[in-house]
Amino acid sequence: MHDLRALRADPDAFDADLARRGASPVAQRIVSRDEERRAALTQLQEAQARRKALARDIGMLRKSGGDSAALEAEGTALRGEIETLEARSSLIDAEIAETLAVLPNRLDPSVPEGRDEDANVVVHQHGVIPDMSFTPKQHFELGEALGQMDFEVAAKLSGARFVVLRGALARLERALGQFMLDLHTGEHGYTETCVPVLVNEAAMYGTDKLPKFADQSFRTEDGRWLVPTAEVPLTASVAGDILDEAVLPLRMTALSSCFRSEAGSAGRDVRGMLRQHQFTKVEMVSVTTPEASDAEHERMTRCAETVLERLGVPYRRMLLCAGDTGFGAAKTFDLEAWLPGQQAWREISSCSNTQDFQARRMNARFRVPGGAPSFVHTLNGSGLAVGRTLIAVMENYQTESGAIVVPEVLRPYMGGIEQIG
Repeated sequence: MHDLRALRADPDAFDADLARRGASPVAQRIVSRDEERRAALTQLQEAQARRKALARDIGMLRKSGGDSAALEAEGTALRGEIETLEARSSLIDAEIAETLAVLPNRLDPSVPEGRDEDANVVVHQHGVIPDMSFTPKQHFELGEALGQMDFEVAAKLSGARFVVLRGALARLERALGQFMLDLHTGEHGYTETCVPVLVNEAAMYGTDKLPKFADQSFRTEDGRWLVPTAEVPLTASVAGDILDEAVLPLRMTALSSCFRSEAGSAGRDVRGMLRQHQFTKVEMVSVTTPEASDAEHERMTRCAETVLERLGVPYRRMLLCAGDTGFGAAKTFDLEAWLPGQQAWREISSCSNTQDFQARRMNARFRVPGGAPSFVHTLNGSGLAVGRTLIAVMENYQTESGAIVVPEVLRPYMGGIEQIG
């Protein structure tokens, strides 16, 4: 949600920020409707004050035996006027809220210009791209040859974009999730949190997933939503709260199943595990003060990078351009892992600073001792997407025979197994 006062103060700057994302100007329309709303509220307050005065005068007349019929008629008319003004101001309020709810966050000034991913900027690259003496296979070729990655059975059970993992590959995916949680909680200071994967509409709206991404999510018959990411319950856990500044930053992490309809992605990544309706992800969420959020964004991104460095997977950090930055984000760093089977960089983590965008939607604030409440800043990042990390490990650690070498940091989680296949 946006700060209506800031929008009124500089509507041209607001529209300029939207234009960076390719969105049409709306500020003047919102300001105009807001002026109507404020005028209606002024009239409402005047009518309520007059009605209160009439009630007093009518009471005095009745006590003195005077004729109050004219005043009572005026009061009846005022009652109707008040109801009309209340309805009008409420309608305009709803219209403004509906308009603001579908407008993306304002971009941080450091976000580069650009229409799409081609304008994203490489911040740095880490690790050496493996020089394999054979033609590397893609993860699904490796997994199916091992008999431990089954898309046919998954389709029989659930349809397209699902997978069944078996044996050592299933254990490797579990090992990755446990390794990430241990790293984030043991070294990075995040609190492990087990969250529901079914949430209410308020949680989805507060974390900017509704109404914009309703078609990307699964809804149950009783009106709850399957989480597209644990960001939703983790961030929404502070909705409506006024936190003491002393407890900030709050850092939370969770390993959860995630669910996305992948609407609009027909024909993209139809083979393999890259784009699934159900997947596992370790999520990181931070709640902090506005002054600390830039540093927290860098810290969170480094936490995600550390996972890839410990695993020995080559990656690069991308600063997303204006046209590729997500709806709720003010600034986003993507981490892309090198996949030898595809001979391509593919996203494996996205770390975003939403600043106060989500906080305004869910009314999450903090208080400095002796001061008035202010909105917190919220950040979220993948630490990492477990399925995509499994893909990266499989493709980077494959051998010519089709076996998968287990990275050393994962072997304690694998019972000492050094190689799969």
